[in-house]
Amino acid sequence: MLGLKQIVIVALGGAVGSVARYKLGGFALHHTPGWNFPVSTFSVNVIGCFTIGLLAALAEHHDLFSPSVRLLLFTGFLGGFTTFSAFGYESVFLLRRGLFSVAAGYVLVSVFCGLGAVFAGIKMIDQFWPPHH
Repeated sequence: MLGLKQIVIVALGGAVGSVARYKLGGFALHHTPGWNFPVSTFSVNVIGCFTIGLLAALAEHHDLFSPSVRLLLFTGFLGGFTTFSAFGYESVFLLRRGLFSVAAGYVLVSVFCGLGAVFAGIKMIDQFWPPHH
């Protein structure tokens, strides 16, 4: 079980990551008015994936981060910024281990189940709590 110190570390990193996501998303939206493409979320996800790649390489090849700093950056900051970065890292980790079919299955199942779960949640609310017109 996580101790109070670890919870505070994750919470602080998550707060900073969430604010960073909000500010970057707002910046992207402000500079792309009228676009149909969700550039805000796309930008956050790509930047988060690039950042986790940099940090993972530093952690893996140079052992630069203590367990507390890893919690702060990976679980806290990037978790608050975007969980898509974790998904991207895990997928690449599987590929690097030569587990191509596992990686492909993980990507396909994650995307389709994630979209299906969003659709199911919307339909459930529409069914049991319809909007007022």
